[in-house]
Amino acid sequence: MLTTDSDASKHLSTDAEVLPKQKRKFRWTVEDNDSPIEIYNATLYLSVMVFGILGAARGLDEGNIGSNISLPSFRERFGFNDPNKSENDLANLKSNIASMVQLGCVGGALLAVFTVDRLGRVNALRQVCVLWAVGVIIQLTSAQVGQLYAGRIIEGLAIGQTTTIGPTYLAEVAPKSIRGLCGCIFAGAVYLGVMLSCFANYGTALHISDSSQKQWIIPTSLKIIFAGGILIMTFLFCVESPRWLMKVGKEDKAAEALCKLRKLPASHPLIVGEINDINEQLLMENQAQAGNSFMNIVKEFIRVKANRYRLLVIAIPAQLLGQWSGSNAVTIYAPELFGVIGVKGVETLKMTAIAGVVKFISAYLGAFFIIDALGRKTSMYVGITLQFVCELYYAIFMNVVPEIHDSLKGSKKRASQGAVAAIFLSGTGWVIGFNALQYLMGSEIFPLKIRSIANSLVMVLHFANQYGNSKALPDMMIAMKPYGAFYFFSAVLAFSLFWVWFFVPEVAGRSLESIDDIFNLPWHQIGRHGPRLCPDHSELSKIHYSNGEVSYEEKGGSEHMVEDVNHSQREEDESIKDHKKDEEMA
Repeated sequence: MLTTDSDASKHLSTDAEVLPKQKRKFRWTVEDNDSPIEIYNATLYLSVMVFGILGAARGLDEGNIGSNISLPSFRERFGFNDPNKSENDLANLKSNIASMVQLGCVGGALLAVFTVDRLGRVNALRQVCVLWAVGVIIQLTSAQVGQLYAGRIIEGLAIGQTTTIGPTYLAEVAPKSIRGLCGCIFAGAVYLGVMLSCFANYGTALHISDSSQKQWIIPTSLKIIFAGGILIMTFLFCVESPRWLMKVGKEDKAAEALCKLRKLPASHPLIVGEINDINEQLLMENQAQAGNSFMNIVKEFIRVKANRYRLLVIAIPAQLLGQWSGSNAVTIYAPELFGVIGVKGVETLKMTAIAGVVKFISAYLGAFFIIDALGRKTSMYVGITLQFVCELYYAIFMNVVPEIHDSLKGSKKRASQGAVAAIFLSGTGWVIGFNALQYLMGSEIFPLKIRSIANSLVMVLHFANQYGNSKALPDMMIAMKPYGAFYFFSAVLAFSLFWVWFFVPEVAGRSLESIDDIFNLPWHQIGRHGPRLCPDHSELSKIHYSNGEVSYEEKGGSEHMVEDVNHSQREEDESIKDHKKDEEMA
């Protein structure tokens, strides 16, 4: 096992097998001049796809349940048409059905503290798929509301784990140049789920009789298709996280897994350097604190200044500000918000589905072209600013034109159309800004020893705030009026811009192990000056690949070259072939 820079340098100088640089076929990827093209391969992409699409679990439920509750067949099955129920009873029934998954998600996020580290990233995903399918089947076979509650809580236990399992795995296996893209695939998949479920409900509302239970069973069954498909793909495509394998002492399997993900031999400098970086961080953590019990990890959050900053200044505020920025309100209550500005009937379901399409497209445009290319902070600035402008416009519109009716004309009519566009564009701002940050930053900033537990605790707060926000919004809309609620959301977004500027460091393009140095700076320098004061010191950052040669930067800035033996052999073979051709022509 390599533990020092000198060991790494010595290993790099012998038996290096490096393939020559090739021209990239996919121009949307971030240019990476210090890595061979082989690290961007089908094995990596398939593993990323499986864990990335896991994000759809949450979106499928968010897009499905609100529409289900409005379907006549669902309402008849679960007691909404009971004449003995008061208006308050019906409101409580509706909110309880909708929120049971969120309550289950809190338990699921806590459960992930143990499953992700005890079972491993891939096995944890497999048990989530089984649990998810069981919860949905219980719902589909429900004859009474109590069984429906139980099924939705079990589904929530699965969904709550996905927000830890997915981002953690993606951050650990992705090369640093596309780590942001891979993390955003998970975040974007949330809106793939929203989009598909909204269109499924819209289609059944149009084409299936209100008296048929298939009207709500068919769109809900979409969740089982996703759970089963992901489960099968884990056996076909997924490679376990090398960082987790190193953490549990399986060094040989870790090296084998990393070679599969990078499509490089074990002797390649990048494999050696990455294994050495992981090992170095683990050694430092083990020396700093013996034992790996839950209480010891909790003590690390309290005693270690850098971990307190990560948790209290970045991770927790990201969830608080993000969930109270109004995005959750726009997603869950989109039909009602469209109704407030004059959209009526089944058209509200169609507009909600279109809003899902806008978010889905925006999420993946951000993942492929913005997050890694511009960096985390710039993406946050763009996303939050767009969301702020749109929600402020919506608030001003509702303040100036409080009563919406079909006879709006002239400037008021055009302003109402602008309000519809504002709802769409606010979703675009959300998926580029806060939605990407709340998953991506949490999986990047915490050290390996506490990464999975930290993500789980942060996701507990995420779902608790989501539950509180969805419960509070109807009362806010009554007490503060719709415009007052959105003025409040706009104020949260304005403060968020300052928070990003002052407290959040830029970590794009850095190895996970090199991020630690930034958080050891004084608190007032981390966000504004951290990357400049703490250059990337990892082994990977010292390796440079150009024209078939690998150079390794020693401490002190000196470099030496490592010959690409494969490249030299190919040049010799080509020379022999040319010589034979000349002889044949002669």
